Amino acid sequence: MSHLKYYNYPGTGENLSQAHWYSQAVRIGNRIELSGQTGLHHETGIVSPDVGEQIKQAFHSIDIQLKDAGGKGWSQVYKIRSYHVGIDEVHAKEMIKNLKERFPEGGHKPTWTFLGVASLASPELRVEIEVEAIDE
Repeated sequence: MSHLKYYNYPGTGENLSQAHWYSQAVRIGNRIELSGQTGLHHETGIVSPDVGEQIKQAFHSIDIQLKDAGGKGWSQVYKIRSYHVGIDEVHAKEMIKNLKERFPEGGHKPTWTFLGVASLASPELRVEIEVEAIDE
C-alpha cells in the first residue's frame, strides 16, 4: 500500500490518531478521503453543546485536514456524508448554511448524504462529517 499516504493535522488530529489508532485523511493519487470530522475544536479539543457550532467547527476542521493532505480545501470536495444525533430542522439548516458558504451559487454542488444516527464516538458529539475530494 505504498501508493497511499496518510495524514493527521497537528495537535488534536495527531492526538486522536494516536489514542484511537486511525488516520484523519488518506491520499490516493489525486483523491483525498477524510475520516469523520466532528465538532471537536481542532486546537483545544473542546466540544460546544450547540449543534450549529459543532457543524461550523466540523466544516473548519475539514478545511484544515484537506489542506494538510496537500489539497486546496472545500473547493475540491465532490462528496459529503454527514451523520447527525437527534437529527432535526436545525441540523439541516446549519448544514445548508455552511454548504452555501463554501459552494456559492453558480459553482459546483457536491453530492450529500444526510443521515440520522443513534450515537457517535462521544456522547457530547451531535455531528460527524466525511468528505472526499479530487486535487486537480
